[in-house]
Amino acid sequence: MSKRIAVFAGTFDPITLGHVDIVRRALDLFDEVVVAIGINSNKKTLFSTEQRMAWVKDCFPGESRLTVDSYEGLTVEFCKTKGAKYLVRGLRNGTDFDYEAHIAQLNKSLWNEVETVFVLSAPELSYISSTLVRDVIAHKGNYQQYLPEAVQF
Repeated sequence: MSKRIAVFAGTFDPITLGHVDIVRRALDLFDEVVVAIGINSNKKTLFSTEQRMAWVKDCFPGESRLTVDSYEGLTVEFCKTKGAKYLVRGLRNGTDFDYEAHIAQLNKSLWNEVETVFVLSAPELSYISSTLVRDVIAHKGNYQQYLPEAVQF
């Protein structure tokens, strides 16, 4: 039986408690999870790719079934390079589902072997997004309550 490898792709700018919850739950479902930090030159990020990768690693010390990588281009092409036939996506609400379902269908049309697995956010974390956290950071609010302990700055 081949290993069930999943990719959880995003910008993770920064990684939030919601992301950590999705990764932990994905580790219960798959043999290996690759957290893939997408690099999009059109998207301005607050933190460097290296910093975001370090934070993800720091959130899961000693977890041998988790790897962290970065990539550019199509997510399904990255999946192929990793031998991953599963994409994990977190859903906070119906709006996320509408958006993610279209992407899942597009990915399936690009590579028929990939399956997208949706994981619902824990209710108490469903309002947290990196975008909102960056806004709180920019306005010097209390952002630490939305971030894992490993994310310090």
